[in-house]
Amino acid sequence: MKAPDFSYHDPRTLAELMGLLADLDDTKLLAGGQSLMPMLNLRLLAPEHVIDINRIPELAGIRIEGDMVEIGAMTRQADLLASHELALIAPIFRKAMAHVGHVQTRSRGTIGGSCCHLDPAAEQPALCALLDAEFDVIGPDGVRIVPAAEWFQGYLQSALDERELLRAIRFRSWPRGHGAGFEEYARRRGDFAIAGAAALLDTAADRSIRRAAIVLFGVEPSPVRLVKAEQMLLGRKLDHAAIEIAMDEARGLDAMSDAHVSTDYRLHLAGVVTQRALSRAGSLVEVPA
Repeated sequence: MKAPDFSYHDPRTLAELMGLLADLDDTKLLAGGQSLMPMLNLRLLAPEHVIDINRIPELAGIRIEGDMVEIGAMTRQADLLASHELALIAPIFRKAMAHVGHVQTRSRGTIGGSCCHLDPAAEQPALCALLDAEFDVIGPDGVRIVPAAEWFQGYLQSALDERELLRAIRFRSWPRGHGAGFEEYARRRGDFAIAGAAALLDTAADRSIRRAAIVLFGVEPSPVRLVKAEQMLLGRKLDHAAIEIAMDEARGLDAMSDAHVSTDYRLHLAGVVTQRALSRAGSLVEVPA
């Protein structure tokens, strides 16, 4: 396979990049290239211009100030997995990133690339939905902040305009000591998840739930928060009856079917991964699904 002809651009500053986005039509941004390059080689995309953003240093890095976390869009997945500081304040990242691709792909893939491509099975957009993240977007017309609730526009479709760039992702950390659980099912380690779930729980001294967040991915075209279950869990202790509430909501989603699994099987898996993610977030002994 060979990519179609395109003009290659290699900006070194954010200002230079903004100029290219303002002046050029039919562009694609090259971040880690883990999705873009296969799509070019398969001739699924044929842009006139490819803009390589790998040499703009301010687009990468993990910055933590108090309870606010900012992750540059060009931060490599391997760096998210390796960061001790991020694991301390947001342990869900280390739990999830171990499931992302393989060592080779994580060394090049970026969180921004994943959050702009928006494969339904991608772990990183799901974490952004789970954490109520905001997306720092910049373009020739200026800067805007897009909340996670508005970022996901459908299958492979974000709120990003074709002349805009995702600069960073920000979220507020949960209290230290919160529970975090992550689970996904894939046919092989490193394959795209057929269904996955992540859960965060903040509990009081008596183990009653003060705050809950649960997200499903790989089930519908975009990550889905189990909002009803989150609300119903508040004020009660996590037990198997409480987990069943979340499983019922997960099994009621509008699941996709594809060449690999049916809708019914994906819904069954949605319940299973929800149960396991919540159990791990609450340190409960799992029971068979």
